[in-house]
Amino acid sequence: QFAFQENEIKLLTAEIERLKNFGCLGVSPSLEGLRDENAKLKYRLNFLKKSLQEERSKSTKSMININSCLQEIFGAAIQAAYPDLENPPLVVTPSQQPKFGDYQCNSAMGISQILLKTREQKVIPRDIAEKIAKNIPANDCIEKVEIAGPGFINVHLRKDFVSKQLSSLLINGVQPPAIGKRKKVVVDFSSPNIAKEMHVGHLRSTIIGESMCRLFEFAGYDVLRLNHLGDWGTQFGMLIAHLQDKFPDYLTVSPPIGDLQAFYKESKRRFDTEEEFKKRAYQCVVLLQSKNPDFLKAWNLICDVSRREFQKIYNCLDITIIERGESFYHEMMKDIVKEFEDKGFVQVDDGRKVVFVPGFPVPLTIMKSDGGYTYDTSDLAALKHRLCEEKGDILIYVVDSGQSVHFQTVFAAGQMIGWYDPKVTRVAHAAFGVVLGEDKKKFKTRSGDTVRLIDLLEEGLKRAMDKLKDKERDKVLTPEELKAAQTSVAFGCIKYADLSHNRLNDYVFSFDKMLDDRGNTAAYLLYAFTRIRAIARLANIDEQMLRKAAREEVLILDHEKEWKLGKCILRFPEILQKILEDLLLHTLCDYLYELATTFTEFYDSCYCVEKDRQTGQIVKVNMWRLLLCKATATVMAKGFDILGIKPVQRM
Repeated sequence: QFAFQENEIKLLTAEIERLKNFGCLGVSPSLEGLRDENAKLKYRLNFLKKSLQEERSKSTKSMININSCLQEIFGAAIQAAYPDLENPPLVVTPSQQPKFGDYQCNSAMGISQILLKTREQKVIPRDIAEKIAKNIPANDCIEKVEIAGPGFINVHLRKDFVSKQLSSLLINGVQPPAIGKRKKVVVDFSSPNIAKEMHVGHLRSTIIGESMCRLFEFAGYDVLRLNHLGDWGTQFGMLIAHLQDKFPDYLTVSPPIGDLQAFYKESKRRFDTEEEFKKRAYQCVVLLQSKNPDFLKAWNLICDVSRREFQKIYNCLDITIIERGESFYHEMMKDIVKEFEDKGFVQVDDGRKVVFVPGFPVPLTIMKSDGGYTYDTSDLAALKHRLCEEKGDILIYVVDSGQSVHFQTVFAAGQMIGWYDPKVTRVAHAAFGVVLGEDKKKFKTRSGDTVRLIDLLEEGLKRAMDKLKDKERDKVLTPEELKAAQTSVAFGCIKYADLSHNRLNDYVFSFDKMLDDRGNTAAYLLYAFTRIRAIARLANIDEQMLRKAAREEVLILDHEKEWKLGKCILRFPEILQKILEDLLLHTLCDYLYELATTFTEFYDSCYCVEKDRQTGQIVKVNMWRLLLCKATATVMAKGFDILGIKPVQRM
């Protein structure tokens, strides 16, 4: 990217000189035109120089992805060793044991197989590994390499390189790696239905979607967070008809609908049992869809009641989202049907207009026999709008696994009609499993009803407070600190329990497990984090002193536990890069747990603050170790922020 910008700067500079010469020689028929052109080029030149400086500045502050650096180094070495080999395998991973170095390049075995298959050359992997090792270019990060076993290349990092990266982290904070062109990401998540309460099934989409948005925002993408509300359809006919009967003066007096769920059930019961009511409900749908102002007001009143209830949950979980429900796309649907018809993709089946997509047995129904539209139509309209109007480079739908075939069909239809090219635009369904109760069945209340999300959050708050009181935290924390710890633990534990499981799998919801302060839980990590941040404070070292030390001290990494912790801290960018690619957030949770346990090993083996055993007075502060504490806490804080977890000063 830098090389491209530098080249453009050279070309622009040369062009400005050429225009100057033209002007001086009087060759140009239009001197004014030349001046305008010259001014434009100078503006472009200054803009490029400024953006190049900004990118360079950002790049020097960014955390380096060590794995990516090593891949570049070994990629160059393989290219030099085997210049005729097309797309050779490039496999670089962190070593699992210290005796095998810090990272391993395991490409030799794959290259050996390719040479055998394509050229019928039998070369043992160890010889290939040695040839790659001899061609490693000069670099700042590798101390030495060793060939082990059948052809593994064990990589030992330079201590001064790791030390410098840690110092940079302490001085600049956690800065994401530069991503080049800023892409736009559209994330569709949460998506409850109007007039129905959010239940435990909405928990996963809401939590996972929010965390994905935070990750892409941190990485420098332009993120649009969309709530695809179920706010349109035939159910509004029966709701409006029931509203007219129950609150006939709704146009002038705001109806006091306290329990919208009960209101919905009443209207549904009437729809199923009263024929006259059913007919009126259908008439209400027609009048609503024809934009009758009285019916639009009734629809808005019902939507507003739901919005207020949804917002209570979003406030608890610290969710930021823009509402863009099915109604937003309603006017676009007739154009969607016409576009598919014009391109010859529509077939008529028993009065319905359907689209068959190659490779998918069930067609999309884009218009019902009565002329109404379907979920298929609205999802196609939403897809087109996000691609063609919002200009999304990456589209992510955080919806349960049960919708997988539906979304695959919709996405394939979008490709078929030419809305996007999957080689250029990424459209992904980030599917997730269901929440199970401790009986391993779908999570329900004792009466068999779906668990309301607001009840779940309130139960979390109660249990978190009980846990804090069991630990006698109420005796050492102020009321404000206790309240902050309660919300941090309650909502942090609920989020972490979800995010720490592979989203593709079902997971068992258990308050007892998630509030356990041992093992891979938010309770353990939050406690570890507050403890780490307290170390410098208890040694009377403030933030200003730590900042000064970060600029002046060299981080010594001589002890094996210092070295292990330093490397673990610097793996953060490669963890984030992996998640940006596969959208599996449990990798970040696993990493934070590994970082916390690696820190505990370090803290148990390496004195940060040395005290007199008799008096308890501080006799020595090992500042470089306090800086390792600070670096650990800095990375953990950013990890928590991406997961949507709020740590507290005291817990």
